[in-house]
Amino acid sequence: MKAIKVILGIIIALTVVFFATGLLIKEVNYEAKVEVNKPLNEVFAMFNDNNNLKQWIPELKSIVALDKKIGVTGSRYRMIVTDGNGNDIIMEEKVLAYIENEKVTLFFDAQGMLKTDDYTFTSDGSKTIITNRSTCKSDSYIFGCMMPYFKGTFKEIDQGYLNNFKAFAEKQ
Repeated sequence: MKAIKVILGIIIALTVVFFATGLLIKEVNYEAKVEVNKPLNEVFAMFNDNNNLKQWIPELKSIVALDKKIGVTGSRYRMIVTDGNGNDIIMEEKVLAYIENEKVTLFFDAQGMLKTDDYTFTSDGSKTIITNRSTCKSDSYIFGCMMPYFKGTFKEIDQGYLNNFKAFAEKQ
């Protein structure tokens, strides 16, 4: 009987901690960075060419423009990516900011996960440094409770994409 009380106490404590996470932590922030051995203008153009996305985001199945703006800012796209289990995830991307050769800010709504990627491009002579500052939050309380526990995974995925982009860009 004492063992059951201890186990129930542990389960209740873990449940309280889990649900308190969603109340205390509203968003997850992290940074990923890569240095590409190419000039800034070439890297920026390759990075923002939607025809190149499948080269460095292998899970991307398709990208379709929903509303393409002349100045790029405000443009919206529908993307379909495949998750690790082979399921399709439909997400909408919106360009929040676009300053040529300096910055691109993208907002993603991926079935409850709301993510902002703020990419900045800086030059170090013949090399370009891409820095991505990401913010993730959820429109679901339960998913919001889980997000802080996956911060490392989110960062690893974004760093992997930047590493893939570096490999792709340096081959060109």
